[in-house]
Amino acid sequence: MTSARFRTAPYAAGRLTDIHLPTADGTGPAPVVLLWHGSGPDERDVLRPLAREAAELGLLVLVPDWNAEQPDGGRAELLASLARARGIATDHGGDPTRFVLAGWSMGGREAIAVATHPATPAELRPTAAVGIASLYSTPAVTTGEAPLDHLAAGPSPVPLWLVHGTADDIVDIGHTRRLSAALTQRMSAAQALELPTDHAGVVMTTYRPEARRCLPATDADTLAAGRRTAAVLAEAARLA
Repeated sequence: MTSARFRTAPYAAGRLTDIHLPTADGTGPAPVVLLWHGSGPDERDVLRPLAREAAELGLLVLVPDWNAEQPDGGRAELLASLARARGIATDHGGDPTRFVLAGWSMGGREAIAVATHPATPAELRPTAAVGIASLYSTPAVTTGEAPLDHLAAGPSPVPLWLVHGTADDIVDIGHTRRLSAALTQRMSAAQALELPTDHAGVVMTTYRPEARRCLPATDADTLAAGRRTAAVLAEAARLA
């Protein structure tokens, strides 16, 4: 699928990533965000509303499919998408030196884990990371450790942003608050934003039981909350 501002490209054999090109005017290469969806298999479409909003703020946003139901929990696909992201971004006018790794729900845990784990190779570590409506106290499939554990033991190597909805009944906001408190104790560069919405609303979607899927939101309050999430991605990218 190709349009003036939207393209799709493979990041591995049979695996695709959406490429949302920046729509805001800017000079030079655009900051880049690699945005991982949650545990539902191959749901890059779920994050299209948020990705489009972020692209309107001048970001180049990559949203790959991945499958948590793989035997390895999706580890290989997540890391493959990360390994290819800078190259794909460069090919489409992105600036790989301003590279944010972000994710929603399970994808957010993985993003924070990879960004901050001591063993992450320098060539893969992003310049900032954003966790959206995530749980950080369980082991990540990418690193084998819970982000809360290693961040409680030492400061984050990159700036972090955390976003969570106060009405989230899927992942309790307490998980983000605990990580935020641990980061403060370790004097890590981190910012947390609480939004008046639920688990789906932070990414500009609404969960539809009949579809068993999050679909683009239409109500003004949810869209307003999602726009604030997009603004966090933009802030992280520009300060990275």
